[in-house]
This record gives sequence, structure tokens and C-alpha cells, in this order.
Amino acid sequence: MAGKEATVYIVDCGLTMGERSHGRKETNLEWALEYVWDRITSTVATGRKTALAGVVGLRTDGTSNAMEDSEGYEHISVLQELGQVLMPHIRTLAQNLVVSSTNAGDAISALAIAVGMIVKQCKKLQYARKIVLITDARGNIDAEDLSQIVSKMNADNMELVVLGVDFDDPEYGFKEEDKDSTKADNEEILRALCNDCATATFGTLAQAIDELGVPRVRSTKPVPSYKGSLTLGNPAEYETALTIAVERYPKVMQAKPPTASKFVMRGDMAATQPTQASSTLPNGEAGANDGLAGVKQARTYQVVDENAAGGKKDVEYDELSKGYEYGRTAVHISESDQNVTNYETTASFDIVGFVDKNKYERYLDIDRSNLIVGAKHEDKTTMALSSLIHSLYELESYAVARLVAKDNKGPRLQLLAPHIEPDFECLYDIELPFAEDVRSYRFPPLDRVVTVSGKTLSVHRNLPSDELQDAMSSLVDSMDLSTFGKDDEGNEAEYAPLDETYSPMLHRINQVTKHRAVHQNDDPPEPYEILTRYAHPPAELVKQSHKQLDRAIKAADVKKVPPKARGKRFGRKGREEKPLSDLDVGALLATDPKRNTKRIDPKNAIPEFKQFLSTGADDLAAVQDAVKQLKNIIFDWIKHSFGDSGYGKAVEAIRVMREEMNDLDRPAMYNDVMQELKQKLAKEELGGDGREMWFLIRKNRLGLIAQAESSESEITEGDANDFMNGKLHS
Repeated sequence: MAGKEATVYIVDCGLTMGERSHGRKETNLEWALEYVWDRITSTVATGRKTALAGVVGLRTDGTSNAMEDSEGYEHISVLQELGQVLMPHIRTLAQNLVVSSTNAGDAISALAIAVGMIVKQCKKLQYARKIVLITDARGNIDAEDLSQIVSKMNADNMELVVLGVDFDDPEYGFKEEDKDSTKADNEEILRALCNDCATATFGTLAQAIDELGVPRVRSTKPVPSYKGSLTLGNPAEYETALTIAVERYPKVMQAKPPTASKFVMRGDMAATQPTQASSTLPNGEAGANDGLAGVKQARTYQVVDENAAGGKKDVEYDELSKGYEYGRTAVHISESDQNVTNYETTASFDIVGFVDKNKYERYLDIDRSNLIVGAKHEDKTTMALSSLIHSLYELESYAVARLVAKDNKGPRLQLLAPHIEPDFECLYDIELPFAEDVRSYRFPPLDRVVTVSGKTLSVHRNLPSDELQDAMSSLVDSMDLSTFGKDDEGNEAEYAPLDETYSPMLHRINQVTKHRAVHQNDDPPEPYEILTRYAHPPAELVKQSHKQLDRAIKAADVKKVPPKARGKRFGRKGREEKPLSDLDVGALLATDPKRNTKRIDPKNAIPEFKQFLSTGADDLAAVQDAVKQLKNIIFDWIKHSFGDSGYGKAVEAIRVMREEMNDLDRPAMYNDVMQELKQKLAKEELGGDGREMWFLIRKNRLGLIAQAESSESEITEGDANDFMNGKLHS
């Protein structure tokens, strides 16, 4: 779990914050709020009740704070009390954080209010306390009681961050020219304040906003996935067995984007019912004010019952039994026999063998990596584990261990690798596959061709020539990214270092979500530059490697593939695209189109069907005859199929007929065939139970051609769905 934290944001809303300085399109307050909203929405996204945030408005039109009756605390308003921030609070803050009509209000007094909010809420509890002050420093600042505030902040370990609008920052490289004396004096007061605080940061707002585009890596408190003994040998039988108390923690975890939820606009009836939105939030009012209602799912189970209305009977979930698929049959296992299938195990971590480091294949790694350290506060255990780690390191070996993380959990094989640093030692472990998990595939060699007779050829059209090898080697070298980048000193460096490449999907979704949380009606912002920086190769590198690319294209004899012809073939007789190889594949597959007989051979049905349509697409009678012949062949394949041996051919023929009839704008011919086929399957006129063949038709989505696919069809979408979803009835 992450630690507790409490942050108060002091936002200057004075009249001067409404100006547009240094050519910016937005006001200074709108510019400053980019940082505030990013920080607050990041806190909201965590959903943690221990992540508290508060907002104090400085130089506001009104006054609302705990010290409002005292002198010097005018025009300071607590806009959000310190606590968990939720979506309704963000919308309220968006309405209140606007430019005021006054410049009155003391930043030091606002700082005292923020300190009081943290002290009141956090008391003496272990909180990370932080105050963020954002101002243009153009109001009056009274530094009389500044020492007392600094003493209290240091005593309570509060961190102070001061971000100024157009503040001078030599390290960032910004200096405002022609700065008025009031702002210059206030900058020095705030800079001195930060220097007096034990933990403080003073900077210009421009740098903070520029850094918003850099994703922040979230640190989480590690949770052990195993705490127990690491053994070598059987301690129950042998005194010489090795037993070490260890703890296992995840080393690498995958960061996933937030999941989406389904909601509907709340209606009158839904407003009186509890919803997913309100039930998942700490306070019920949040769900009641957002105008949304959670989508609830309901399942019903039905079985065939001739005596029930509609031929089906509803069954309660409690009446269902569990079954396991065995081929096409569901095998039922009762609750009493279910324990037989459970593999009883006891939590353990046992070393079962060792393997040479140089002989281990890295492609065997699966799942994420973890690290193993000795149990806390046990020096003897730490020394024992250190001895094992150094032994593996010196012998250049890995250990193989059997891990059962919890009782009755499936065992896994883990590879243990030693890791030694000057002040840290551990074992890295990663899961290994079992024999059933390894798939061994045999591929032909890439450097030679073996003929059917066993002859080995080193020169072949499928093998690269020496010229092509040299051209590709030069192209790869010219596109080298390992030295294309530049470091801070201008020296060669890696172009895309690992710590600067972020997941675009993860951080883009977070960026858009946070923006939409505050600006509901605005378009999403452009992606941060760092997320798209490495989406394409550098233009300069591509330009300098163009010569090597042309050489590789020439050596490989690359030819452009013409675009696939689209549109209807009807009425385009003799206009087919000519292949680059001058080889008519269709003519090779099909029989001679000039032969006298126009009968389709069942042994070569699909190619001949296509050939007949290509030569007689304009003749309606010829098309009808070809469809009829293929239909009879399909029926014959199904009827005389041994088991399901002929179903695959029949499905492929149906698919081809569907595509051809759709291209020729004659969907009615195909639809008539399918309706007749369904009737014959239902009446078992094609050799027994036709449900398996109908299952394959539905699986391959070979339904009727509806009006959405062809304007010539008379079948509506509803009729097509009813046809596919309807059961076979005799």
C-alpha cells in the first residue's frame, strides 16, 4: 500500500492573474490551473482515501477561512477542505477557481491557513505533508510572522513548493525583463522562505508545466508473494538439508490503463435506486449528482422443453451443474466428486536441481520476474542466503526450484539467478515452462534449400544472394539507433533510452481521462510530445540511409503489388487485372473453359465454379446452372461425409458461393440455397443429425446476405439474424 499524504494547493486568483503575459493565449490563472488540475486529478485517479487534498484561494472576492475574523486574513477562501477529492468536488472547484476583481490578499496568511488545515486533519499521524503555492507575486506580502510559520512547518516536516508565474529561474533559463519592483521584492521574500524551510522547492511555473508531459512512474509498496523456507534437500529426514527463511517480492509489474465502465443517463426511475456509480464512491451524493446510472447485467438460462411455452424452459442458476468439455461432449462432475480434481499441495519453495548458466536458453522465461531476499531482522538467514548466492555466482550456475506460493495452489518451476551489488544481494526468479508448455516447431533452414530427393542447394531463388546480404547489412548499419542520440555534453548516446520510452496507450488514456474530468465539453488535447517522439524513425536517419535502401530494393528485385481490385465484377468481362508473373493461377486450377461439357467436377468443384462464373457472368442461365451444380455437390458432401470429414469442404464451398454471388449482385441465389440447406439439415435429409454442420455454418458466419451487404437483397437484418440464431427444427 502507498503511504498517507496530505497536500494543500494555494492558488492565486487575483485580478492580475487574468492577464495574458508573454504572448500566451490563455490567462495566467488558466495557465497555472493546468498544473493544479493535473496534480489533483492524479490524486483522484488513485481512489485512495488516504490521499488527501485541499485547495485555498488567494486574493478571492470573498473571505472564507478559519481566521476570517482576524486582521490580515481577508480575501482568502478555503475552496476545498482537506480530504479525499471526488469528481463532484472537481466540478465545484472548476466553477470557483476564476479570476477575482481584487488584488487584496496576503500569501503568507494563506500559507498559515494551509498549515492549520494540515495540523487539524493530520494531527500527529504519519502523513507526507505538502503545501503548493502558485502565485504571480504581484499582491502585498506581509513577512512579519514568517519565522513562526517556518518553525511550525519544519517541526511538522511539511514540504513547501512555490511555483511562480514568470519567476526568474537561472537553472531553467528564464528571466523576466522589465519586472516591476513589487513582484521582484515578493520573489525574494518567497525565495528566502524556501531557503529557510527544511524541505522546499522554488521554481518557475513554466518548468513545472513543461514537465507535465513526462509520465511519472508510480512507486508502490511491495507486498511479499511468498514468505517461508527455501530448502535444499528434505529437512524432515536429513539433518544436512539446507533451510533458509526467505521473502519473495515482485521485481517487475505491468502497468495497465484504467478499465472503462458502462453507464447510462439516469432516468426518473433510476434516480431512486442505488447505482454502481454511487455504491462504489465513499459518499452516496457523488453518484446522485453525476446524472449516470450503472449498467446491470442479468443472465437467464434455458433448456429445451417441449411442454414449455416456446419450446424452452427457464432454469435457475442454482440448478445448473458443472461440466467439462471432452471433444464435443460435456462431461458432468458432481460437487461431491469435485474434490478429486483438486491437487493438494503445501506451501513450499524447494530447490530441485541446478543448471549451467551458459546452457540455459533465455526464450524459456515466462511470466514476470521476482526477487528473493532473506527474512527481515534475521542476520543468520541473510548470511546463509548470501552463501548460496555467491556459490551460484562463482560456479556460473542457476538453481531450479519448485514453488507452491500457498496451500492447495498449483506448483510452478522457478529459475533462481544470483544478483550481487556492493550493498545488495538477492536471487532473481522467473517461471519456467513445463514440458506441456513447450511447443517445438521445425522450420526449414534459412541458409540452404533441401529438395525432396535430399539434395542440398546453396543457390536458389528463395535464398539471398551475396549482393543482397551485403545490401541488407549496410542498410541495418545505416539505421543504427544505439549511437544516433546525443547526451547533455553533445556526445554520441542511445537514441531511445529505456527510461525515456513510455507506453503511449497507458499514458494517453490517463491524459485524456484527466482532461475530460475537468473540461467535460472540450476536445481531448494533443498527445504529449514524449509519447509520440519515438513513433517514427528520425527523419535525418531515414534520409542518410536512403542510398542503402535503394541498393537493397534493387538487389532483392522488389516489385510493387498492384492494389486489389474492388467493386462488383458484374459487367466487367475481360477486364481482370493481369498478374505480374503472367501466370494465370485460376486457369491452372480450373479445367479447360472451352470444353464441351459444362459440368462441375466434384473433385475440383471450387476452382471450376469460379472459372464458370468468370466466363459466363453475363449469362443468367449459366450462373443459375453453376450455383445449382455446386449446391448439389455441397449436399452430397454433407450426406456422404464420414463423421465430419466432408463438413470442411462444404463450409468452404458455401463461403465461396456467398462471396461470388455477392460480387455478382445475385444474393437471392445464395439465400435460396441456404434456406433449402437449413430445411434439409432440420429434417435430417442429409445423413443424420445436422446440428454439427449447422454449428460450423454459424461459427463461420455464413448466414443470409442481407440488405446491408447488398442492395439487391430482399432479406432484412432482422430476418438474417433470425435465420442464424434460430435453432434447427424438424
